Amino acid sequence: SAAIEVLNVAYDVQDDRPFWKTRPLAVGLALAIGGLLLLTLAVMIVGPRFGEWLASRVHLSNVFVFLWPFIHWSIAIAFTILAVEALYYLAPNVKQRFLATLPGAMLAVGCWIALSYLLGFYFRHFANFNKTYGTLGAGIALMVWLYWTGFAILVGAELNSELAKSSSGGRSAEKHEPPPITKIDFAA
Repeated sequence: SAAIEVLNVAYDVQDDRPFWKTRPLAVGLALAIGGLLLLTLAVMIVGPRFGEWLASRVHLSNVFVFLWPFIHWSIAIAFTILAVEALYYLAPNVKQRFLATLPGAMLAVGCWIALSYLLGFYFRHFANFNKTYGTLGAGIALMVWLYWTGFAILVGAELNSELAKSSSGGRSAEKHEPPPITKIDFAA
């Protein structure tokens, strides 16, 4: 639900969808994106061994064994881009083509990969888990990583929003119009 709200802000649209539509949408997005990210994790964990196993069972050439690390990384990145792109496509109150969200999703996932590399670099070289401060530092580093990951997702959404505005003459692509004003507030 928070992702829906913040993506509506990124696209400069009001969410006039009723509660009975947005709540199932939020739950469905959480389940679908969670499932895609679990698939990504499974590919990353099982990937290297699966390539060797598949090559031995199906009698594939050494070229496949050589290329498998690149293939399994590509599959993991594709699942991650698909998860972020589904969020960008379904969450905001904007009608758009699915592929129109690809630039922002690629930017967000690229930033996320760079941030994950930096987090791993910190854990390998600077974190000392034997002391209390090392554990606290690891927790703080993880929180900073989560913060910047959220920021990368927002930057990707802003990129998509600006690309949609530039391609449609300064307005968001086919946004839903808010309902007409039915009450005037004279207190303001």
